[in-house]
Amino acid sequence: MSRVASTVPPRGVRAVVLAALLGLVAAGCGYSDTPLPEPSAAASSSAAPAATVRCDNATQSYAPDATGGASVRTIKQRKRLIAGVSADSLLLGANDPLDNRIKGFDIDVAQAIAEALGVKLQLRVISAADRIPLLQQGAIDIVARNFTMNCARWQQVAFSAVYYSAAQKVLVRRDDEASFTGASSLRGKKVCAPRGSTSLDNIPRLLPGAEPVAATNHAGCLILFQRGEADAITGDDTVLAGLVAQDRYAVVPEQKALTREPYGIGMNKDDVDLVRFVNAVLERREADGRWQRSYDRWLRPALSGADARPPAPEYGR
Repeated sequence: MSRVASTVPPRGVRAVVLAALLGLVAAGCGYSDTPLPEPSAAASSSAAPAATVRCDNATQSYAPDATGGASVRTIKQRKRLIAGVSADSLLLGANDPLDNRIKGFDIDVAQAIAEALGVKLQLRVISAADRIPLLQQGAIDIVARNFTMNCARWQQVAFSAVYYSAAQKVLVRRDDEASFTGASSLRGKKVCAPRGSTSLDNIPRLLPGAEPVAATNHAGCLILFQRGEADAITGDDTVLAGLVAQDRYAVVPEQKALTREPYGIGMNKDDVDLVRFVNAVLERREADGRWQRSYDRWLRPALSGADARPPAPEYGR
């Protein structure tokens, strides 16, 4: 498959081009389009961070079992796996304008799960804020959308074992790189992150004095950043690498990670048999080299060639 084009259009039309590309409907595997609303800098987050919930280990999941149960049978009878994904997170899940298909590291994981189930993969484009409600409603089977595992979320949904460990960092304008010295550099600055994301929740605690600005997704943050309505963007290093690839005036300075962000495949809290099935798929992907090949294709070049290994799974729930 072709890589997502990284040619940067002229600055004046980048936001328009980006929004247009994200409105396309992918051919091939099913793809339910979710409109991307115009971002607004006035939509700042006033919500408090998620309450702390007692939890021994947020990265611990259920032991793998490829047998399956009621939820696995339902998906097989339907002959489709409905996966909530991003279409604007370059490298993780983004629409490729060359063939109008959504591709990336997260999409590779979803495709592997569908193939193991012997069904077609239907992609539904969702925002970060959609992830938990749509899983609870049963509107989607899984979320493969850079979904950070934490104790509060375990009270609402279930997760697979960790399939990638990211880190929250900050993106700034290239002109500001030399003066960036960490969190203190962002006092009085507007910092954007998507609604419903741990990145947005973390701003008051980890970037004190910064003004949180919420957008529907990171594409919306990039548009606000390009308009001058946001001074910086915070998010996972994987996502920020994709934004830098789209804007030559953006840079992720050398910095200490704000947090560690373990990614899990999200599922309905009651679908424990599906969680076990997915964990069996993740173990097979690691053993046969598919995880490494996917990482080398999508993330390794953008993360300065950093070597990485699949995270060690933790079970015991």
